[in-house]
Amino acid sequence: MYEGYESDMITTSVTLAGVQFKNRVLVASGTYGYGDDTIELVDVSKLGGIITKSLSMKPRDGNPPPRIVETAGGMLNSIGLANIGVHRFLTEKLPFLRTLDTAIIANIAASSIDEYCNVLDALEAEKGINGYEINVSCPNVKEGGLSFGTNPTMVEEITRRLRSRTKKLLSIKLTPNVTHISEFARAAESAGADALSVINTLIGMGVNIHTRKPMLSTVTGGLSGPAIKPVALAKVYEASKAVKIPVIGIGGIMNANDAIEFLMVGASAVQVGTANYIDPGAGIKIAEGIRVFCEAHNLSDVGDLVGSLDAKTEFSAISSWL
Repeated sequence: MYEGYESDMITTSVTLAGVQFKNRVLVASGTYGYGDDTIELVDVSKLGGIITKSLSMKPRDGNPPPRIVETAGGMLNSIGLANIGVHRFLTEKLPFLRTLDTAIIANIAASSIDEYCNVLDALEAEKGINGYEINVSCPNVKEGGLSFGTNPTMVEEITRRLRSRTKKLLSIKLTPNVTHISEFARAAESAGADALSVINTLIGMGVNIHTRKPMLSTVTGGLSGPAIKPVALAKVYEASKAVKIPVIGIGGIMNANDAIEFLMVGASAVQVGTANYIDPGAGIKIAEGIRVFCEAHNLSDVGDLVGSLDAKTEFSAISSWL
């Protein structure tokens, strides 16, 4: 499918549910627009894949400002899934995405199960999409979102309904705002998910002490960035132990070392999010850093890192206090 994904005799590519990614580093939904915003700055062909900004059936204006706030070790956002809607995406964005030499995964968000199905059906009717990432756990919209993602029965039902509509890669994006993410991972797997995207943002908030008002218009929002990496690592580790399908690790990845940690705890691939706001080329640099690490440690395949953690404590003992 792609040329040049083996470098210096080190295998960097991975195939997930029939989709071949030239490397294991993707850019996360909501942090790279629709793939056309950085075309003059970044050679996107060097990315493993692009996860599009979330798509709903109809355009959404999102939440009123302020909706992005910098915080210690990351940022809070309450964008509210602002997007152009799936029909404008098909006519205005997809033709360009088809020209890119990288995998394209469409992120879908909705306020009802029927809407999830309708958006996927619209995308299925067109060429150029390699798979789907289903956002069942957005913490900054009033309807749907988090309520879906914190109910394993709903996660299972959404997955099952969508699975019956596509043979393409189907990854369910899970929330960390639950006690045991393994329960939700198993629910998605049992309903036919090909992969899991772990994690979505944590719920957070900020306060302006001078005005005594919340920093976000919605009071709370999603916390991302390096501050959440320890939580994300633990959730990826837990999820990867609970299921047999691949886990795609997300949360606070700023450099190659961070990404390697996720691979070692069980992620088959990673997504780079907040780092893109600092450097749109962060994902490419991280992919190269992983390759260099493998070269330095005499590894012939980046896949050799996956699940290679030497954990002295059994997972059953760790999970007892999770």
